[in-house]
Amino acid sequence: MSDKQTLTATEELRPDAEQTAEKDAAQVMADAPAQGAQDAQPAGETTAETVAETEAAPAVAEESPATAANDEAAPAGPAPSADAATPETEPRLPVSGDGGAQPPAEPPAATGDNEEEDGKPMGLLDHLNELRWRLVRCFIAALVGFCLCWAVVEPLFDILTLPLNNALGAVGAHAQYTSMPEPFFTRMLVAFVAGLFIASPFIFYQIWAFIAPGLYDEEKRFIIPVAVISALFFIGGGLFCYFFVFPYAFNFFIGFSTQSIQITPRISDYLDFILKLLLAFGLIFEMPLFSFFLSRMGVLTAGMMRRGRRYAIVGIFIVAAILTPPDVVSQLLMACPMLILYECSILVAALCGKKKKNATEETGDAPAESGDADDTAKPGE
Repeated sequence: MSDKQTLTATEELRPDAEQTAEKDAAQVMADAPAQGAQDAQPAGETTAETVAETEAAPAVAEESPATAANDEAAPAGPAPSADAATPETEPRLPVSGDGGAQPPAEPPAATGDNEEEDGKPMGLLDHLNELRWRLVRCFIAALVGFCLCWAVVEPLFDILTLPLNNALGAVGAHAQYTSMPEPFFTRMLVAFVAGLFIASPFIFYQIWAFIAPGLYDEEKRFIIPVAVISALFFIGGGLFCYFFVFPYAFNFFIGFSTQSIQITPRISDYLDFILKLLLAFGLIFEMPLFSFFLSRMGVLTAGMMRRGRRYAIVGIFIVAAILTPPDVVSQLLMACPMLILYECSILVAALCGKKKKNATEETGDAPAESGDADDTAKPGE
């Protein structure tokens, strides 16, 4: 073949070669995205799954703005599979070390410091709020008692001044007022103190009810009986003072007056003196009851009271000297009943206090302790 014929054949084949090269380049460009998607997928997934992801992409793009914001906040990772495109409806369970699913931990129970009804501890502010309401109720009870006693204040005034009038009548003397408002204020004082005695059951109940949240259920059963007994002891102390202390004290003091120097006491001073003694004797008669309550709680024991008897005697005389006028007779009239009540309190604590562990428990613990000591002494065995 000549050179001219060869050149002509080459020129005729050139367009076909160029067309074939262009087709190959287009095919390569069309296969490149599919190859990239296959590289991004995990090994073992088919091209059908890639097509499913491509079809699910427009649906994911049309999600709500809130979902799009959550997707933007999520960290970037490999393209999700067709199963991952479907939102999960159930929370995932944590996987344990052996491959099994563990149930989710229960949320901790809500705690509250001011829920007394549920048996939960109360906070400081809750206790102060309860104390405030208890005091308000005590004040209202005392006010009601005052109003009731004010209606019969004249008979009460005559009863309280009877020991003084009897002692003064023996020497031909009398009491007196030294100011114009004194009769009115003395009667108010009489009505107020008598109202306290009348309202004492309710007042003592409020006191014990304030302490009740710190007690066990078996101890709370004694609240109402203890409140009633407290009121009885309080009134009993006032009656003891009125019938036994006043006659001896007034006859002793007034016996020092003479015919030339008569005693004429102010009625306000007299009432101030006897009302303080009435309240003091009412409170000291609560000693056995407080001993019972403290011994039941385990705070006080009969042994502790016996060991502290010498200090208690000194404290009793100091208290008697503070609560009585500055004379030995009044101090002894108060100190002697307090000493007797202290001994009664020791007896109450011994009878009603918490008992120690029985002998079997104590002896049962002893061998175990000795065995531990032997093991410690002989570590090589």
